[in-house]
Amino acid sequence: MIPLSDDPGVRRRIPFVNYTLIAINVAAFILEYTQGTCFQLAYSAVPYGIVHGVSLPIQGCPYGQAAPVYVTLLTAMFLHAGLLHIAGNMLFLWIFGDNVEDRLGHVGYLVFYLFCGFVASAAQIAVDPNSTIPTLGASGAIAGVLGAYIVFYPGARVRTLIFLGFFITMARLSALIVIGMWFVLQLADAFLSQPVSQGGGGVAYFAHIGGFVAGLLIALLVRPFTKPPKPNATSYPYWPAHQDMRRMG
Repeated sequence: MIPLSDDPGVRRRIPFVNYTLIAINVAAFILEYTQGTCFQLAYSAVPYGIVHGVSLPIQGCPYGQAAPVYVTLLTAMFLHAGLLHIAGNMLFLWIFGDNVEDRLGHVGYLVFYLFCGFVASAAQIAVDPNSTIPTLGASGAIAGVLGAYIVFYPGARVRTLIFLGFFITMARLSALIVIGMWFVLQLADAFLSQPVSQGGGGVAYFAHIGGFVAGLLIALLVRPFTKPPKPNATSYPYWPAHQDMRRMG
């Protein structure tokens, strides 16, 4: 399933923090492409280096990891392994991040996003602390956004592209189904796949799980203190379909 758009209701704020995060990710990806693999590895997070507090050398590169090594916990959040990697992450962030920002506010959303990213990295490091395989990507932080989204907008509908073998269709599904299926797949892959350090696939599933759980719990804690939009609130920069129809009539 590939989400294409959502319909959670009115949005009261311009989500400029979400737009900025997307822009930084894209800029970092362009920088990776121009600087090469050594740059990517230098600013990716390596569990062994984080646990032991050492900046590791990089084979075949004139320089090693960034120092202090802990800065890679932040920089790795904005790096991606390839075009499909960043395209998928930015699609999810574009669709779901703006509305989470609307509920948390600009500053709150930025702190929330970064915190979920750090928790995601911590979760991946915890399950394989001696791994020397670099980890990178915004997936953990975005997983936190998904966790918060289903708390704040459980009734939202998501326009989704569905692949059933050779059959492709479009449907408007509940956000609980779309995000819930995503999380179930992460759990299945995390516990059934061989660990990366033992020759498994290159996806940090426990980072996704850690980020998602962090976002879910934070949203549950702050939901009583965040005000949802009023039914008649002015939405920016778009209006729900039913309001558009009234304005045209």
